[in-house]
Amino acid sequence: MNPIKEFSTALGFLTRLAPARLVDHTAISGCMRWLPLVGLVLGLVLVAPFWWLGLFAGRPLVQAWIIVCLNLYLTRGLHFDGLSDVADGCASHTETEHFWAIVKDSHVGAFGVLALVLAVSGQIVLFSELLDAGRFGALVWCFVMGRAAAVVLGFIVRSLARPGLGQKFMEGANFPATLFACLCTVAAGVLLTSPLGVLLAVALVVVGLVPLYYLIYTVEGVNGDFLGAAIVIAELTAALGLLLVL
Repeated sequence: MNPIKEFSTALGFLTRLAPARLVDHTAISGCMRWLPLVGLVLGLVLVAPFWWLGLFAGRPLVQAWIIVCLNLYLTRGLHFDGLSDVADGCASHTETEHFWAIVKDSHVGAFGVLALVLAVSGQIVLFSELLDAGRFGALVWCFVMGRAAAVVLGFIVRSLARPGLGQKFMEGANFPATLFACLCTVAAGVLLTSPLGVLLAVALVVVGLVPLYYLIYTVEGVNGDFLGAAIVIAELTAALGLLLVL
C-alpha cells in the first residue's frame, strides 16, 4: 500500500474524517507510523474554527468544551473507551486473568466512569487555559503528541501484544515506523509551539505513561485499549507540560 493510502486508511479507522473501509492485516499494521499526522489533521480540524475564524472569541471554556465534544464525535470516543476499560481493570484487580476478564466486559464500572470524568474535565480545563493564552498551535500539537505516545508505547511493549486488532496495529510499530512518527511529532511541535514546550511536554508524557507501562508488565499483556488510554493520558500531560512555559 502506498503512503497516501496508508494515511487515508489510518485517518478513516481512527476518525470520521475519511471513509472507513475494510483492509487486510498488512494495511492495518502500516497505519501505525501515520498516527501523529492523523493527530495533526484532527487537531487542525478541531481548533481551526477558533484559531482562524475567531468563533466564540474571549470564551475559552466554551471553545474548549466544543473542542472536546467534537473530538469525542470525530474519534467515535475510541480512545476514551480504552481508558475506561483499563481503569476498570486495574482498579478492580491486577491479577492477570481477572484483569483481562474485566477489560473485555462491555459494562462500565465506577472506576471507568471516574477515569472518563477526570479525562474529559481535565481536557476542558487544560485546553481552555491554552486557548485563553492564545496557544492555538500548542493545542493542535497535543493531539499529535497523544498519538505519538501510542506509537512509542506500542513499539516498547509489542512483544506482549494479545491477539486482536491492537496486536495488528502494534506489529507496525517497528523501529523505522516509530522513528518516523517521533520525527514528525518533534517537527510539528517546534513549528506549532516551542522547543522548550516540546521538551517539557515530552517529559510529562513519559511520567504519565510510566504507570501504564508497569501495568502492562503486571498483567502480562497489552491490547488496543492500552493504546487508547495512552493517547488520552498523553494529550492531557502534553497540555500540562505546555502550560509550564506560558
